[in-house]
Amino acid sequence: MARSVLLFTGGWSDLPLDTLAQLAADWGYHGLDLACWGDHVEVQRAVAEDEYCPGKLALLGRLELSVPVVSAHRVSQAVCDRVEPRHRALLPDYVWGDGDPAGVNQRAVEEMLATVRAAHRLGAAVVAGFSGSPIWAAVLGYPGATDALVEEALRDFQHSWGPILDQCRDCGLRYALEVHPGQLAYDFHSAERLLDRMQDREEFGFLFDPSHLHWQGIDPVAFVRRFGERIYHVHVKDVAVRLDGRSGLLGSYLPYGDPRRGWEPRSPGHGDLDWEAIVRALNEVGYDGPLAVEWSDPGMNREHGAEEACRFVKQLDFEPAARGRPAFR
Repeated sequence: MARSVLLFTGGWSDLPLDTLAQLAADWGYHGLDLACWGDHVEVQRAVAEDEYCPGKLALLGRLELSVPVVSAHRVSQAVCDRVEPRHRALLPDYVWGDGDPAGVNQRAVEEMLATVRAAHRLGAAVVAGFSGSPIWAAVLGYPGATDALVEEALRDFQHSWGPILDQCRDCGLRYALEVHPGQLAYDFHSAERLLDRMQDREEFGFLFDPSHLHWQGIDPVAFVRRFGERIYHVHVKDVAVRLDGRSGLLGSYLPYGDPRRGWEPRSPGHGDLDWEAIVRALNEVGYDGPLAVEWSDPGMNREHGAEEACRFVKQLDFEPAARGRPAFR
């Protein structure tokens, strides 16, 4: 059976869920990867109001849309980050509070615990998001990260995320950490190091977004083959790398869409990624979860792009050969 094709709603939080859900259904999506901002999932209402989650599910059910994933990238970023004023725009007021960094970290943990309960009420199987990183400034900055500093950050992750992962285990959910710059796991080897520390936590795994591996120079297929059994969710987003001798991979403080940038996101099929090779790798490792379009392309109308992306993924996805079937001779 072909995998379910979802629309990740994080980039559409300006639209009310009822409006976006109708669009997604019209475009042909099977379900939504629901973001915990805008009105898509209001976490505190979801855990406090008996009718909130049934109401959301009824809305989506009428459109034959499923909710296998709930995403909490914004709040999860604040769990392990060194909190600063930039985080205020990401967080609900009740999580930001007075802005005291230690208090924000603790309230972010509490909000993630509530998020897991909300996802459970919505019938999701996966909560996706970030980790935050107390050492990201040392990854490419000066002075660099020492081994002792990395070990301290990993211990901090285990301490801060332990209760959240316990909640996932108790609710029968998995947490999919997006391997992404700005996180403790951001490339192949950092993901390997973090997973080595978390081997005993089966509820912990990765959200695989090949676009952010590709622009760093990492082979997405090699990543899938190494971490296949711990890939709990997949985002479909393309990327174009355009280095001209002046542009760089770090973005030069330039926004998406600026032609001077060295890379930028593209609608699926309009960038550099070899999607057939990626799907074949996912088939090899037995990934049978959904494929969620994270639509982002500064040069394309988003409604046109999201509809086209749904068709692209459906055409791209294919079932693997039956196990043990002999090759054609």
